[in-house]
Amino acid sequence: MASARNYKKEYAARSEEIKAYRKKNKVKDKMRTRARRKMKCGAGKEVDHKDNNAMNNNRNNLKCISRKANRQKGAKKTNSKR
Repeated sequence: MASARNYKKEYAARSEEIKAYRKKNKVKDKMRTRARRKMKCGAGKEVDHKDNNAMNNNRNNLKCISRKANRQKGAKKTNSKR
């Protein structure tokens, strides 16, 4: 018979993973936030970095596109590597 799960231990481990992820991606998250503030896209739209570099927030590198199109762009990039 399987032993009972220790949810407190799992939660603590997951919490540490999240902290490490946040620390690692802090700069990229900050730059993406800056891009969102700069563009002010409407509802259902997201900021797209044309060159896929979140650190490049030049106005000519940013455009507003639908959330669906932005997700598809990322999926194409990921799937092409496989």
